[in-house]
Amino acid sequence: MAGMKTIIGLASLLATGILLTILSCALYVNWLPILVPLIFLIAPFPNMLCERIAGGGAGGGGRDIWSDSSDHRGVLETGYFITSFFVVSGVGLPYVLSHAEIIRPEAMFLSVAGGLLVYGTILGYVHAFITAEEPYM
Repeated sequence: MAGMKTIIGLASLLATGILLTILSCALYVNWLPILVPLIFLIAPFPNMLCERIAGGGAGGGGRDIWSDSSDHRGVLETGYFITSFFVVSGVGLPYVLSHAEIIRPEAMFLSVAGGLLVYGTILGYVHAFITAEEPYM
C-alpha cells in the first residue's frame, strides 16, 4: 500500500519536471519546449484506453501480457505502439527543434529531463496506486 512518502515523492518529481520544462522555456525565450511534457502527459492514455477496450482493466485481470491466448491482442498491441510513439516523440521533438536551431541545446536538455520526470511520475503513480482490482476508471 502506498503511503504519504510515496505521494510526497511523486509530487516532488512532478514539480521538478514542470520546473525544468518552464525553465527551458523561460530562460531561452522560446515556448516550444512546453510541448514535451504535454506529449508525455498524453502518452499513457492509449494504453489505458486499449486495455479498457480489451476488457483487461489495470492489471489485465491476471492475464499474462506475453501470452498469445488473448482474443484482443491486436488492441493491446495498438495501445503499446501508440504509447511508444508518444514517448519517442517526447524525446525526439526537442532534439529535432535543437538541430533545426529553433531552440537552444540547453533548452533541449532541460526539456527532455523535465518531460522524462513528468512521465516517470505518471508511471510511478500507476505502479503505486492502480491495482489489478481497481481499473483505471
